[in-house]
Amino acid sequence: MKDKIRSAALAALAQAQAEGLLPQVTAPAFAVEKPKQAEHGDLALNLAMVLAKPCRMNPRAVAQIIIERMADAGGLIERAEIAGPGFINLFCRPLAWLSVAPEVLAQGDDFGRCALGAGRRAQVEFVSANPTGPLHVGHGRGAALGDVMARLLAFAGWEVATEYYINDAGNQMATLGRSVLIRARQARGSDEPFPDKHYRGDYIVDLAEELLASPEGAGLLAMPQDQAVDLATDWAGGKILAGIKDDLAVFGVNIATYFSERSLFADGKVQAALDELAARGLLYEADGALWFRSSQFGDDKDRVVRRSNGELTYFASDIAYHLDKFKRGFDAVVDIWGADHHGYVPRLRAAVRAAGRQPEDLTVVLVQMVNLLRGGNPVAMSTRAGEFVTLREVVDEVGADSARFIFLTRRSDAPLDFDLDVAKQKSMDNPVFYVQYAHTRVCSVLRKALEAGQGQAPPQGLDLGRLGPAEVDLAKIIGQFPEMVRGAAETLEPHRVAYYLRELASAFHSYYNETHILVDDAALSAARLCLARAVGQVLRNGLALLGVSAPEAM
Repeated sequence: MKDKIRSAALAALAQAQAEGLLPQVTAPAFAVEKPKQAEHGDLALNLAMVLAKPCRMNPRAVAQIIIERMADAGGLIERAEIAGPGFINLFCRPLAWLSVAPEVLAQGDDFGRCALGAGRRAQVEFVSANPTGPLHVGHGRGAALGDVMARLLAFAGWEVATEYYINDAGNQMATLGRSVLIRARQARGSDEPFPDKHYRGDYIVDLAEELLASPEGAGLLAMPQDQAVDLATDWAGGKILAGIKDDLAVFGVNIATYFSERSLFADGKVQAALDELAARGLLYEADGALWFRSSQFGDDKDRVVRRSNGELTYFASDIAYHLDKFKRGFDAVVDIWGADHHGYVPRLRAAVRAAGRQPEDLTVVLVQMVNLLRGGNPVAMSTRAGEFVTLREVVDEVGADSARFIFLTRRSDAPLDFDLDVAKQKSMDNPVFYVQYAHTRVCSVLRKALEAGQGQAPPQGLDLGRLGPAEVDLAKIIGQFPEMVRGAAETLEPHRVAYYLRELASAFHSYYNETHILVDDAALSAARLCLARAVGQVLRNGLALLGVSAPEAM
C-alpha cells in the first residue's frame, strides 16, 4: 500500500509541475508512514513539507495542490486531509486494503520478494567456530542469524554466497592436538598430568580413543612429539569439523563454502595482501615489528601484522581473507561475530578501506550471548572446561524449528534468554508453536471448506466488499509483509520477521476465535476464505525465510 500511495503522490507532483502549479524541482525523499493516532488516518505523507523550501511555497498550499491531483489514487483513497503545518493524512478505502489478499494468492511463494539487491553479489560469513570442539548454543544463535540473513538477502534479489572460515592455522589447533595426544597416552596407562589451558571436555577423551583405534593412529604413541601433535591436530580437527557440519545440517543450515585459514598461507595470499598494503605505503617497521597504519582509516591506533619474532598475527591473515573476499567479486560482505570481538571491528574496517573499498561494503554484525536456562536455572557453558551444552543437544531436545525461531526473537545485539522448558512446550507460550498453530488453523479451515463443498473460489470473482473492519485490520497486517521483508534485508535484522509473524499470528488467532469463517452465506464465506488463504501463504513465506516449517496439522 505504501508503494502505491508513494507512486500516486509522485504522479500528482509530476502533474502539478506539468500544469505549472509547482516549479520543476527534483522530487525529494519523503516519508509515507502510519500515523501514531488512528484518527489521523491510515497513512501520512510529509511530501508537501519537504517540497515547500525548494518550491518556495507554503507547505499547506503545496499539500492542497498534491491532494487535488492525487484524487482517490485509482480507488485507494477515501478522503485526504491537511494537518498541522502541511502533513497529508490519507484515509484509505477498505477495499484498498482487502485487495492484498488476491495479490498474495496470485504471487504465492513470491509474495514479498523484491529486487533490492538485483545484479549484486553478497557473501555472508557466519559461525566460523574454531574446530576445537562441538558447537554450543551461542554458535547456534549465530548460525540461525547468518542463515536467515542469507535467505533474506536472496529473497530481496541479491546473489548470495554463504561461507564458514576455518581457523585452522592458529595456536588453538596445536592445543587441541596436544590435548588429544595426552588423553591418548593416559588411556594407555601414562600418568602424564593434563596441563592447564587445554581442552578438557569428554569429547577429547572420545577423540583420543577413536584415534588410537584408527589406522592413522596405529603408531601415534611411538612417534616423536612434534609429529604426534601434528597427526593428532589434523585428525581431531577434521573429525570435529565433520561433526560441526553434521550439527549444522540437523539445524537446517547448509553453508556452501568452508574456507581454510591455512590455504591463505599455502597460496601466498597473506604475503600478497601485506605486499599490497606496503605498495600503498601503509606498512612500517617499529620496535622490530611490522605495523599497519590503521589509524589513518578510523582505528584508534596502528596494528601489528608481524611480531618482532617474525610471527604473523591473526590480523594479518584476516586482512588477507577479507581482501580475498572482495577479489572474488562480492559487492557486499557480511561477517557475523560474537560480541566479544567488538574491539576488533575498527581495525578490520580500516584494512578494507585501505584496500580501496567503501566502508559500507563490509558489515559486521555482533551477536550477544545466549543465557541457556532449564527450569529457570542457568546452564553453564565452557568449551575448555567441558561443561558446555552443545547445539546438537539443544536441537535434539527441543527441535530445530523451536531453536531457530527462539534464537531469532531478539535483536542480535541483545542478550537472549533461551528457556529449554518453554521451547519444548506445545502451548501458546512457545513462540514458534504460536505461529505454526496459526498456520494449522488456516489449513484446518480450508479442509473444512473442502469437506463442505465450498472449495477455493477464484479470487477474481470474490466480493471482498462483504468483509468488515475485522478483516480490514487483518489485511492491513498482511500488506505490511513486503515492506517488512525489505526493511529486514536492508538492515540485516532477522528478528523483524519473527516479530511480524507473531503479530500476524496473534491477529489471526483473535479473528479465528471471534469469527465464523464458514457461514451459510456462500459469498461471505468465500471472501473470508480468500483472506484466510492469504494469511496462510504469508505465514508460510515468513516461516520459510526463518528456515522453520509450516505444518498443516499439529
